[in-house]
Amino acid sequence: MKYLLNLLVLLSSFLLFSQQKKIKIIHSDNTFKNEEKYPGAIVALGNVLVEHEGASLQCRQALIYQEANLVKAFGNVLINQGDSIYQTSKFVSYNGNTKIAKSWGKVILKDPKMTLTTDTLDFDRTKQMLYYQHHATIRDSSNTLESEIGYYYLEQHKFLAQSQVIITNKDHQITSDNLEYYTDTGISNFNGATSILDRKNNNTIFSKKGYHNSKTKISYFVKDARIDYNDRIIKGDSLYYDEIRQFASASGHITVLDTINKSVIKGGYAEYFENKDSVFIIQKPIAISLVKKDSLYMHGDTLLVTGKPKNRIMRAYHHVKFFKENLQGKCDSLYSNESLGITKMYRNPVMWSDVNQITGDSIFFTSNTLTHKLDSLKVYHKAFVIKQDSTGGFSQIKGKNLFAKFVKDTISRIYVSGNGQMINYNRDEKHQLIGITKLTCSNIKFKFTDGAIENIKYITKPDGKTYPPSKFPKEEELLPGFIWRIDERPLNKADIFKRDPGDEALIKAIKQAEKQAKEDAKKAAIAKQKQAEKDAAKALQNQAILNSDKESPNEETQKSPQPDTATKMEIKQK
Repeated sequence: MKYLLNLLVLLSSFLLFSQQKKIKIIHSDNTFKNEEKYPGAIVALGNVLVEHEGASLQCRQALIYQEANLVKAFGNVLINQGDSIYQTSKFVSYNGNTKIAKSWGKVILKDPKMTLTTDTLDFDRTKQMLYYQHHATIRDSSNTLESEIGYYYLEQHKFLAQSQVIITNKDHQITSDNLEYYTDTGISNFNGATSILDRKNNNTIFSKKGYHNSKTKISYFVKDARIDYNDRIIKGDSLYYDEIRQFASASGHITVLDTINKSVIKGGYAEYFENKDSVFIIQKPIAISLVKKDSLYMHGDTLLVTGKPKNRIMRAYHHVKFFKENLQGKCDSLYSNESLGITKMYRNPVMWSDVNQITGDSIFFTSNTLTHKLDSLKVYHKAFVIKQDSTGGFSQIKGKNLFAKFVKDTISRIYVSGNGQMINYNRDEKHQLIGITKLTCSNIKFKFTDGAIENIKYITKPDGKTYPPSKFPKEEELLPGFIWRIDERPLNKADIFKRDPGDEALIKAIKQAEKQAKEDAKKAAIAKQKQAEKDAAKALQNQAILNSDKESPNEETQKSPQPDTATKMEIKQK
């Protein structure tokens, strides 16, 4: 059995050896042997040409070891494999058994897709693979790749580059530790810390895993992805970037940092349109205005930020709530111009400033752009300010419109314009309740100190009276339209994500109204078009009738036939 096994091994070795074709000497100006100096070698000098299994090697001089099936070539060495691969170098050692060529000294290799330049290169013809570990530069039709270590698979047109990899072209520079690059498609896959500098659009992308297509200009990143713009930084678990459209989208724990306005937006998905300078965020988005000790936190189903850095505008839609220490609010849609410090709240808005609840059809307020403190407030239509007294009752100010000024986020003055009404719990210097005033006055001015009314100025004659606390009628405790919405007030930044009863019904009604408005507009447009068509048809018809009554200038006018002279005489005689 052992003898048989040895015989099989010997037979397989013989068959393998017999399949290995020998290197052939095709031409040499001078050939000789020098066993003392080059034992076992044939020395070939001048215009040396050898061939081996579809590849040729040319050089000035060579040592050819026929038994070992090995050639060592020197001086202007040229390797040609078929019609597609050409390599030049100073020296080459080629093993016909392993079909591996080791080249060094100004190595240049070309195939139809690229040109590789290095000092030392291994070429495995069996695997059709090139290998270098002492820096190489690869150029194709659009890119230049440099790396310290790399493999190139000729049939797949694929580079595996490692250590200080750099790909450059007229628009980009890619830097990576581990990169896979295809010369035929221009696609780069990377698995390691990578940065892509976009010179054209002046941004830089960072990621640890993803791909970049230098022809379509599309990139996709799936690990620690980030894009740095001039004024924004976008991060996400995964990130897509289309350079031509100047569009980026991020998903999974996304963060959009506004480096100029010092604000951060977080959420589950974001899209950024660079040429429009707009970004929108969904999936539990939150906007944070970074202010020392008193940052503002805002949430809405959708957050949209547009405009240049000096005139940046934020819009929030549906389930909008915001929180800061002395100011909270809620509405269905919100507009905020950060540079001007203007915020506008629409659709069932409510705002809480210190101990006051403020409501109306719409609420506009301004903040100091430097201190970010609340400065002034405008409430349009159905303005209502409510403050709960320690007795459980409510001081109330109501009117058509309301204008207020603030000091340190606390109301200092209020002006009610139109249909003014008031209920106030009056207290003395010791905060003892001394009476309850209820009155009406078209226009009223209030001055506050520490949140309490200090002075009232009636622009027109008021109508009302002050009751002793025990005599105040129970049925008159609340002004018409009173709604106490304290349960909706966010008490911390986590509360801005809470949904309140009635919110969904409001949104449903809003969407239904919007849908109906679109349908009505569409019907009106169709009716207008039909009327225009009718008017045009009528005009054509009238024109046709008018034309039919006119004489044609090309036709002779027909007249009744006239009798000749003889006939006239005959008639006269008769």
